[in-house]
Amino acid sequence: MYFACHDPRVPWYAKVLAAGIVGYAFSPIDLIPDFIPVLGYLDDLVIIPLGVMAVRAMIPGAILAECRERASRLEGKPRNWVAAAIILMIWLGLTAAAIFWLVSWIGWSN
Repeated sequence: MYFACHDPRVPWYAKVLAAGIVGYAFSPIDLIPDFIPVLGYLDDLVIIPLGVMAVRAMIPGAILAECRERASRLEGKPRNWVAAAIILMIWLGLTAAAIFWLVSWIGWSN
């Protein structure tokens, strides 16, 4: 999927859906929160595989076969440090906001 989404012959809407699925998978925000027993993880187990199948259906078969061949010859995994830095910044921002909220709430309640 990585190689297919970076191929210029793949339709833009397949790339957008793939980005949305990856964003949903890594996002701390879910349709059904994970702390709800069973249902919290069930949405992840349904939405993400359905999204991957939809993206695969949008990519032409010849391009998908070429990308699978490229992936099988790959020694290491591709890394995207920019995406990793963005995700890290989001998590650090959310953590800082939670700490700020907690400190202000504790200080306000006294």
